[in-house]
Amino acid sequence: MGNTDSKLNFRKAVIQLTTKTQPVEATDDVFWNQFWADTTTTVQDVFALVPAAEIRAVREESPSNLATLCYKAVEKMVQGAESGCPTEKEKQVVLNCTRMLSRILPYIFEDQDWRGFFWSTVPGAGRAGMDDEEDDDEGARPLAESLLLALADLLFCPDFTVHSHKKGRPDSVEDMQSLDSCEYIWEAGVGFAQSPPLNYIHDLNRTELLRLLLTCFSEVIYLPPTSDNSILNPWVTFFCSTENRHALPLFTSLLNVVCAYDPVGYGIPYNHLLFSDYREQLVEQAVQILIVTLEHEGGPPYRPPSPSSMEDQDSTGPNNLFVNYLSRIHREEDYDFVLKGLARLLTNPLTQTYLPNSSKKIQFHQELLVLFWKLCDFNKKFLFFVLKSSDVLDILVPILYYLNDARADQSRVGLMHIGVFILLLLSGERNFGVRLNKPYSLHVPMDIPVFTGTHADLLIVVFHKIITSGHQRLQPLYDCLLTIVVNVSPYLKSLSMVAANKLLHLLEAFSTNWFLFSAHQNHHLVFFLLEAFNNIIQYQFDGNCNLVYAIIRKRNVFHQLGNLPSDSASIQKALQRKRKSPDVISRTSSQETVSMEGSRPAVPAEPGTLKASLVAIPAIDKLTEKSQVSEDGTMVPLPQIESPQIPEPSGAAGASDTESISGKDTEDVFYTEAEMARRRLSTTSSTVSHWNPKPDWVLSWKSKLPLQTIMRLLQVLVPQVEKICIDKGLTDESEILKFLQHGTLVGLLPVPHPILIRKYQANAGTAMWFRTYMWGVIYLRNVDPPIWYDTDVRLFEIQRM
Repeated sequence: MGNTDSKLNFRKAVIQLTTKTQPVEATDDVFWNQFWADTTTTVQDVFALVPAAEIRAVREESPSNLATLCYKAVEKMVQGAESGCPTEKEKQVVLNCTRMLSRILPYIFEDQDWRGFFWSTVPGAGRAGMDDEEDDDEGARPLAESLLLALADLLFCPDFTVHSHKKGRPDSVEDMQSLDSCEYIWEAGVGFAQSPPLNYIHDLNRTELLRLLLTCFSEVIYLPPTSDNSILNPWVTFFCSTENRHALPLFTSLLNVVCAYDPVGYGIPYNHLLFSDYREQLVEQAVQILIVTLEHEGGPPYRPPSPSSMEDQDSTGPNNLFVNYLSRIHREEDYDFVLKGLARLLTNPLTQTYLPNSSKKIQFHQELLVLFWKLCDFNKKFLFFVLKSSDVLDILVPILYYLNDARADQSRVGLMHIGVFILLLLSGERNFGVRLNKPYSLHVPMDIPVFTGTHADLLIVVFHKIITSGHQRLQPLYDCLLTIVVNVSPYLKSLSMVAANKLLHLLEAFSTNWFLFSAHQNHHLVFFLLEAFNNIIQYQFDGNCNLVYAIIRKRNVFHQLGNLPSDSASIQKALQRKRKSPDVISRTSSQETVSMEGSRPAVPAEPGTLKASLVAIPAIDKLTEKSQVSEDGTMVPLPQIESPQIPEPSGAAGASDTESISGKDTEDVFYTEAEMARRRLSTTSSTVSHWNPKPDWVLSWKSKLPLQTIMRLLQVLVPQVEKICIDKGLTDESEILKFLQHGTLVGLLPVPHPILIRKYQANAGTAMWFRTYMWGVIYLRNVDPPIWYDTDVRLFEIQRM
């Protein structure tokens, strides 16, 4: 009964607040205390009992009351942080204020006139806290700073959010000001050895405080996307500065809580249905706080100096301490802990059990992928550690699983992008290509053809599936997918017949006259595939008889490319060919076989699914920079050639035709993906009419098609294979493969070309993409309570499928 009374009183207080036309004095404690002192309302209650319309009404009609409510709630939190909340009542007041502020802040952020409110000083609030010493307003702290510092203190508050170290008398309270929070890190792992006892009340309290912190950081979602990378989030900037004395222990606590989490627990079937896992909610909020705080500052991305110990804070580095600490983690055991933790969590949704729904499946894999991305981006030594052993495959397999599973679902297009970006980043390193040669023996049920082979085969088969049976909005990713294949191709020792056929099928589909002529950059895809074939033939011929055989069988595709018509009549004829289906690529796959046992087909989003819009990604030549692999294996960056308006002469050294020849650089214009899809591949007759390919355009790139190596291979091997077939009356391909396996082309092929690797490079376009993607995920994942729902978000649009 008491709880119902409490809700009723709380609701009455809200009604009083919305109906009062006169300002209520800040000193009227009887009135203000109704909101936090005498109530036991859950965060869900607060969201239900404080409707959006009423918050907006107070904001418009009695702004001073809304200002006082915020000020009083922050004041209570500062008092709680100073006293250490020794009594249950004080703890309850802090939690109630936390819930109230989580509810109100988004409505303050959505109104431009209110956005500066938290950064203004409140008269009489001194920097030391909100006490009434002789403060002049000069030294006053903005409300935002007071709130953030109070939150940081409260996250290390003994018996509230951390385990108390005090033994003996229950009345002895630890002094919050002198408390060394490094001794109270939440979980063992990086930089901390002891694992404190689990306490679900502490987990719940941490989760509530982190939810408010995340809400504070969300001001950025009420600003439209911009290419100005120097605009910082003031909340994140302050919280991750030296002003926050808990920055190091909090960063470590968040990282360790995420990486130490094991959702399966004791492995008892259906365990998760019997017990509520409070740690999971904490882990979700922790990983979201981490990815939001780990934002680049404006200007060029920071490259860390050689790491000294993490605690040595004198070394230079970014002002954002979270980025600074992340970039300076350097012990192998810390890398191992982080990598194993992320791999365990990313693999969790793939684990199959014989009892349906018997093991817990986590839902925050997208946030984990962003965290992995940021680790690799800010800490290059971590990236090298990942690639040093085959542990990288424990990250690769779940990513390929997610890509394959989400390929038909338009609401998960952001997940497709982050997965591909991570693989693009990894593929820029030689070790990744080498690791892919490890045999693939796992049996993760995926909706792909059954094959026997390596992780490279798995990657190619999944990419083929994405291109041939993904939805139309994935077309901007084709360049990235094929760039990854090119980057790893010089290191692939032995492709399976299934993977070889898939690559040839892609070439066949992309080299039809209709496709090549229907958009100005479609021919890039053919260049990428030819480059991959050339790399394998020149550098890995010996083990790749399957690919050589597939090339011989499909030799007519290469001959047709060499004889591509370039006269106006042929171009027009190709473009007018009526498409049987609007798809870009033929869906009849090369020898489509049965899918793996236990796999479910990729399905489109359920009608009504919400999705957040994204800004478009930059073109592949803006996403990557070229490096040449020298003889000793080191990479030499090639000078950037400005995209020319007119094609360069065909003999240009190292020139490849995969640069954008758009002339206009659209890097600073942010389009939504939908706009980009309309601008990009002209797959409908209406857009074909805008694009009018001319013979000289076709000749400009046709003359650069790198066909010499393959033509020479065909010239040498086709007569030999035909002779064997006639002499021995062979129809069995195993004999031909045996012949190819023992054959050699030494001295017969052109001089091997230098290996070109396209390494991912960060730029303003990708920084903005990550920001919109990350916040879109966070928005959609925080539905209980729905923190930002129905507010005027401007960083992205929420669309219903």
